[in-house]
Amino acid sequence: MGKKRVLIVTQEMTPYLNGTEMSEVANALPQYMANKGNELRVLMPRYGVINERRHRLHEVVRLSGMNIILNDDDYPLIIKVASLPGARMQVYFLDNEDLFKRKFVFHDEENKFYEDNAERMVFFCRAVLETVKKFQWAPDIIHCHGWMTSMIPMFLKTAYAQEPVFQNSKVVFSVYKSAFEEKLSQQIILDKAVMANVVSKEHINDFKDFTNAGVNKGGAKYADAVVIGSPDLDKDVAKFVKGLTVPVLEYVTGEDALSKYAAFYETI
Repeated sequence: MGKKRVLIVTQEMTPYLNGTEMSEVANALPQYMANKGNELRVLMPRYGVINERRHRLHEVVRLSGMNIILNDDDYPLIIKVASLPGARMQVYFLDNEDLFKRKFVFHDEENKFYEDNAERMVFFCRAVLETVKKFQWAPDIIHCHGWMTSMIPMFLKTAYAQEPVFQNSKVVFSVYKSAFEEKLSQQIILDKAVMANVVSKEHINDFKDFTNAGVNKGGAKYADAVVIGSPDLDKDVAKFVKGLTVPVLEYVTGEDALSKYAAFYETI
């Protein structure tokens, strides 16, 4: 395999958020790819449940200070970093105090879905792309894990299509089993994601009804390749993915799973 620059974007990752197949893959895959001589960057949200002292997060002053502009609103972006335990790798955490400084992830203490989860998703996807621009580091592969990353493929094909840093990037989107039963706010997404002359309401409509299945379909539609990340994937999403004309990696597990991911990158 030729050496590649691989950007891993994930909504969760062990040891910062544990307990899901996504968090385990997001931990193991970049380490495997780095050990094969590739360049890696890992980005995820800085949820309030992540203990900064325990995981030794600290702010990256040279990268922080940007504002992410969503429509007419400015969102200060704070970037923090930590060393992944047991690995020679850093993980970058994207933070905004209004959106992520709370002690729960997507549901509050009464298990109510946060009304601003749609806003958090749009902010995170835009913040990822602006951070990579700030890195001045051109990735060959951008691998997005989870519904929180689902708008990145669409933004790459629209608002960021002419950005030099992304000119040779291929985006992979991993779809996982249903993570929530509620609907994201369509109005918030329209208010925050539509961008004059580059991102239209028609692009947003590709995310269907803004359910978990809908945003996964939107992410998959704009990706250059799709990975089925769960054995019990939503049937409607599985059918949609199999109808695409892009390369699709079926669910893999076991000792050779990571090597199959690496081989799949070579097909894109």
